[in-house]
Amino acid sequence: MSFTPDCKLVGEVRPAINHDERPEGRIDMLLMHYTGMPDDEEAVERLTSADSKVSCHYFVHQDGCVLQFVPEERRAWHAGVSNWHGVTDNNARSIGIEIANPGHEHGYRAFPDKQIESVIVLSKDILARRDIPSANVVAHSDIAPMRKEDPGELFPWKLLHENGIGHWVEPEPVAGGRFFQQGDAGQPVEALQTMLSAYGYGLEINGAFDELTHACVTAFQRHFRQERVDGVADGSTITTLHHLLRALPGAPSA
Repeated sequence: MSFTPDCKLVGEVRPAINHDERPEGRIDMLLMHYTGMPDDEEAVERLTSADSKVSCHYFVHQDGCVLQFVPEERRAWHAGVSNWHGVTDNNARSIGIEIANPGHEHGYRAFPDKQIESVIVLSKDILARRDIPSANVVAHSDIAPMRKEDPGELFPWKLLHENGIGHWVEPEPVAGGRFFQQGDAGQPVEALQTMLSAYGYGLEINGAFDELTHACVTAFQRHFRQERVDGVADGSTITTLHHLLRALPGAPSA
């Protein structure tokens, strides 16, 4: 059944099958995906098909054309198994934007300027209407780091931030020095996990640099320290994370 689009930028409504009622509560997250499929229309078909068991609210073609599949007031099925600040039903609290890109499995490449221009206009419209906190404009890989890589290290988070979308600080340059990696353990690893958890990542604070910690560090780098994505918690990664935490609203000033 067709519906009236929530945003004037929408060029076409293509109703999806897979969605349901949102439970009571505020929409407080904007979630960015890439489609991870070689062809835009193939991705549209999947996201609107009943058999796929997935959907999203918005779809942005590579040429910048915006489609809407699900009304914002409905819960689209795009987040999957996930965790952000301890919340695991992230479909219930989020609006999802799928951005057409082949992804890491099919020839990952930079996002075209026209596409990003549309993502920016669409996102600003959503944020203006929904009052979503800047730190809750996140990547699919942030909330599902063991499963997802999207929208990846080529997504221009800094440019979005410059347009009033999302949380960002200038990343600390990559340099030498002490680092932590999978297999390490101890208090410094526990401190790293505590910082990642405070920012929102869903992981156990156990002092062991395990597979999940590695995945969270990798996801963090894809979003905030894109120069090198290797899952190693070097000085650049840790310092950038510290600066992000300090830049959160309400964080101590000293």
